[in-house]
Amino acid sequence: MASSQNTSLPGGIVTFLFTDVEGSTRAWEASPELMAEALTQHDEAIMTAVTANNGVAVKARGEGDSWFVVFESAVDAVAGAAEVQRRLADVEWVTSPGLVVRASLHTGAADLRMGDYYGPVVNRAARLRSIAHGGQTIMSGATYQLVQDQLPVGVSIVDMGDHGLKDLTRPEHVFQIDIDDLPSMFPPLLSLNS
Repeated sequence: MASSQNTSLPGGIVTFLFTDVEGSTRAWEASPELMAEALTQHDEAIMTAVTANNGVAVKARGEGDSWFVVFESAVDAVAGAAEVQRRLADVEWVTSPGLVVRASLHTGAADLRMGDYYGPVVNRAARLRSIAHGGQTIMSGATYQLVQDQLPVGVSIVDMGDHGLKDLTRPEHVFQIDIDDLPSMFPPLLSLNS
């Protein structure tokens, strides 16, 4: 199922991809015209990567410049997330520096109502995204369990340990997705542990 936005969203067990541009508020303040153009570049790169890997954008854009995407397959979600970061790294940005995106993946039972997703699985995916850094993609233990033996070519996984997430009672075992030829060293995750 390849689609761009909200046409036949999958139910059942799905994998969510959440993205967000790091430092975008400052960039908007500094140069709104260039940032608008850069955001178009950003959106094109993400949509191309998501569609090529069978993802569906739940919303064309979430809050600000974030994306909320769903995949029926966790393996497709990891491939899609890796391709998002590769495509973003290849953009010849109109801004200097270019945009960097943090991303998270989490898998669970979808609570799909009236064309949107709700509930703890969505909340956990969003909280995971909030602890990552620009250029970094992380995933939950639930997603890792499904993909550990089926990683896309050029992708490896680093165990980041258990991390407390804001407003969530259970910590999450977090894994970083390392993508060949892209940065893999980041500051400590911005979890309650730090």
